[in-house]
Parts: sequence; structure tokens; C-alpha cells
Amino acid sequence: MKKKYILGALACLGGVCLLSCNRRGLGEPEQKYVGVACYNESDAFVGELLTCFKEECEERKLALTIRDAAGSQRTQNDQVRELLEEGCNVLCVNLVDRTDPSEIIDMAREKGVQVIFFNREPVMEDLTQWDNLYYVGADAEQSGVMQGELAAQVVSEKDAMDRNQDGKIQYVILEGEMDHQDAIIRTESVTNTLEECGVVLERLSYGIANWSRVQAQNRMTQIIEQYPTEIELVLSNNDAMALGAVDAYKEKQYLKEEMPIFFGIDGIRPGLNAVKSAELAGTVYNNKEKQAEVMAELAYAIVKGKQSEEIGIESNQYIYIPYEKVTLENVSDFLADKNE
Repeated sequence: MKKKYILGALACLGGVCLLSCNRRGLGEPEQKYVGVACYNESDAFVGELLTCFKEECEERKLALTIRDAAGSQRTQNDQVRELLEEGCNVLCVNLVDRTDPSEIIDMAREKGVQVIFFNREPVMEDLTQWDNLYYVGADAEQSGVMQGELAAQVVSEKDAMDRNQDGKIQYVILEGEMDHQDAIIRTESVTNTLEECGVVLERLSYGIANWSRVQAQNRMTQIIEQYPTEIELVLSNNDAMALGAVDAYKEKQYLKEEMPIFFGIDGIRPGLNAVKSAELAGTVYNNKEKQAEVMAELAYAIVKGKQSEEIGIESNQYIYIPYEKVTLENVSDFLADKNE
């Protein structure tokens, strides 16, 4: 498991020579310009992260242009090309396909524009192609471990959770994307953690719902028809899909005591509210505020040639922000801290 971000100087940027995507007259532009290419703004977590990033860039007087690829890597490549031609000073990329960043890297390197990948981590071999590539995000394994620990705690405290008293917890898992690194790691680490905590599991079904609340509701509806009373636990790779699973049970008019226990990951606003109302038993907070702050500080350091005193980089290119567990007992603290 990767370690927490470390407070320290961003020494690797100390001697950065600033390069603009193109020259605007004889001098540098008055305001620096950050280009952002995201995989899909309809993703609830990405949308909240970008809102935070906008605020952080405004504080640093960094202009911001955001392009939404709506799930198409080809579209994202075209959008990145436009951002570079328009003169961005630094590029922030939330990859559609984390295994296919080569064209983006080549275009940015040709223009001399440094790239901050965020949220959807590129393959390590791609990130090491060039020294001026960075990744800001969180450790997927840590989120799965924490989700497993939360679920194991509930299992240990609620004997009634094992409704059929067979000594096993019958569960369903909702996965983010087919073959997506975070989805695979979150799924493996949550089940491994539960088993390490002594919970005997029996998987009844799983569904790929592409991080979407609507898709999760549709998939969960199908699963409920197959297992109307057997499901005791629903583990979801993110909050949106966990809420979609809750929606499916509500639409079928299940009483709360007839529903399984639900857990999510990310701590988006609706997810936190669902923990507060006990619709979700818990979630794992993916600190979008800190990620946005670090991204903006790194972008500022790049375009201004200054060092940041509060950013840690692992292997010179990675910045990982730790997750936090959220339960009914502490969810009000998270809601209050976010000032919303």
C-alpha cells in the first residue's frame, strides 16, 4: 500500500524552465492558463472534484478551461490537442482509458507542456515516459481495505445481518468498469479484508455499472429479481452505485429492515447524506478537497517556477492523498468540514 502524502518541498520542480504552449506576443501572458481534460463530468465524484479545483485555481489566479470527453478517448485526444493549440501552460488530464495516454503524452511533450494526470491513474510504464508527468489521486487498495474494515465491523456488531443463520454473509458487489484498475483493486481488497477479519462470504452476484447510479439501479433490479430475499450485503466500488442499489430496493417497495446493508466509496455529497440518514452503513472518503488543492498548487508551481512547501511526491511523480472512513458516528464532521 502506498504511503500517505508527505509534507515537504517539491524539489523536483525547483529548476523547472517554463514553457508556454505558444507565445503570445513578445512577453508572457498576464494570466496563466490551465487546460483540463476530463473523462466524464457526469461522474459524481469527478464533478465535485472539478468544482473544488475551479475554486483553488481562482484563488491562485489561474485561468481554467475544462473539456468533457463524455467517455470517448478519441474525443479526449482531440480536446487535448485543442487545449495545447490554444496555449495552455499546464495540462490536467482525467483519462478516459488509463491504458492509452501515449498520444496525449506525445502531444504535450512536443509542446513542452507538463501534465498532471488525476483520479484515473495511468499505467506506471506510461507515467515514466517523461519526467514532466505527474499523478494526483488516492490509493485504490486503501479504499477497499477501509470499506472491508467498515463492513466487518458491522457484521461483528449485528448478528441479525446473517438472516438465514448459515454462518455466511451472502453478498453482491457492484463494480465500476470492466478491467478498470481501481474497480479491480477495490473489489479484491474489500473481499480479502473481510475474509481476513474472519467473515465468511458467499458471493451471489455482481454487476458492472460504470460508476453510474442509474446503471447500478438497473443492474440491482435484475439481481433482486433473482435473489429477492437472500442478499445480506451490497458492496459498491463507489457511492453512486451504492445509492443506485438502494434506489432499486426502494422502487420495489422493500421496507428498510428487509434490505441488505450497503457500503460505498468516495464520500460524494449524496453519499454522505445517505450515511447520515442510515441508508448507507458507511463510505470511504476520497478527499477531493485536498486533491484539488494539491493539483492547483502543483500547477501553480509549474507555471510560476516556484516550489510548494506542502506537497509530497512519491517516486518523484506520484502524489497520493489518504482515504478516511465515514460512519454514522462521524459523518456530521465531514458534512460540516465541507462547508456545504
